[in-house]
Amino acid sequence: MAPRANWKGFLRLSLVTCPVALYPATSDTEKVSFNQINRKTGHRIKYAKVDADTGEEVANEDIIKGYKVDTDTYIEVTKDELEDVALESTRTIEIDEFVPRSDIDSRYVIRPYYLVPDGKVGHDAFAVIRETIRNMDKVAIGRVVLTNREHIIALEPLDNGLMGTLLRYPYEVRDEKEYFDDIQNVKITKDMLDLAKHIVEQKSAPFEPEKFEDRYESALVDLINRKRNGQLTGAKPAPKSSGNVINLMDALKKSLAGAGKAAPASTKAPAAAKAKGKKKRAEGQREMLLPISGGGSGKRAAKEAPKKGEKPVRAQGKARKAG
Repeated sequence: MAPRANWKGFLRLSLVTCPVALYPATSDTEKVSFNQINRKTGHRIKYAKVDADTGEEVANEDIIKGYKVDTDTYIEVTKDELEDVALESTRTIEIDEFVPRSDIDSRYVIRPYYLVPDGKVGHDAFAVIRETIRNMDKVAIGRVVLTNREHIIALEPLDNGLMGTLLRYPYEVRDEKEYFDDIQNVKITKDMLDLAKHIVEQKSAPFEPEKFEDRYESALVDLINRKRNGQLTGAKPAPKSSGNVINLMDALKKSLAGAGKAAPASTKAPAAAKAKGKKKRAEGQREMLLPISGGGSGKRAAKEAPKKGEKPVRAQGKARKAG
């Protein structure tokens, strides 16, 4: 089932306009997620909206927004008042300017979206805007309103569509000088830089995201499988850290020697295995958690085992979505 559009409206370049829909380009819903439960009863925790002073639960229709100006003083703002400040970008992405892609500092990037024509009309206008951006080899900058907030959006061609990237405003990006001023200005010898360069050259490769496994996600799946089968889980020993001061040149030389060794199998998988792994990740890693192998012992194991007729829990699926 295709995801629901986050926004629908119009894309406009001067007098050229077309209806478009904005879809999220990424998703976290396939990851293993947890509910919070009461350790004593095993029941799920429920959250309620309560008055901070009286402790009484408050109905949704009685809740409005307030801007805090003092300890106990708020400026109340109603939904109607917020709608009165609605901007043109609520329904239209107006392209304001075109900039080189290299001019966009990566700190300003928030998240990507896919922009596509909405419906059967306007495909020709959409194509004109898309190919104009492509031929200029630049990024189009506009504005869009999502969740009542206006965002800067950078548009660039991606296959037959457009990728829109939300950007932060300058006031949202912290000044690096506050963090970097105390870094010591040390002198690095040419020999050290040459050794480090050799290490980089030996580890250089094209970026292939499909060869990177989410090891924490895999560990979660393994943990759940073992607990469902009544197996004990023990804490892993903490990694040993050496407190010895290592000579930097010696460390570079040892690193260079180690870099020449064969890479782990996970980063040099055969083509067939990589293709299989890519397909698996493209399907959202919806591998089923392992079935129960034998009866788990103890009351806790019985509670964790799936009941008869229960649908198997999916790894990185929605069956255990957190509340």
